[in-house]
Amino acid sequence: MVDLEDEPLGYLLYRVATALRAEVATSVLASFDLAFPEYLCLRLLSRSPGRSNAQLARDSGVSPQAMNKVIRELQDRGLITRPATVPSGRSLPATLTREATAILERIDPEILEAERHVLADLSDRERRELRRLLAAVG
Repeated sequence: MVDLEDEPLGYLLYRVATALRAEVATSVLASFDLAFPEYLCLRLLSRSPGRSNAQLARDSGVSPQAMNKVIRELQDRGLITRPATVPSGRSLPATLTREATAILERIDPEILEAERHVLADLSDRERRELRRLLAAVG
């Protein structure tokens, strides 16, 4: 049997991310009628307003076509806005609406609770240390 401490870091991160994504999707996002890619897009825009479709796709690890679908859905729901045209280039910067910001504020405590559930085997100190370490390398 392989000791998990000897497993590649990418594999371990994948396992944690998959568990967290499943928990968040079923216990939190469904009640806001958001899919995980939509939540991720909103979260990215909350940190970096004005990102283009291509930038958001790179940041979330999906194709530009997939991100375009996410952006259109969020735009149709009134959660993000993009200008019809830009002075130069083709990139249309996306920004959150007030409604999207309010949704994120309501979601955050529930996301943290889902995280606590996934990381229940860790103490509060260990959870804080995990966050610190991930922030340091990410």
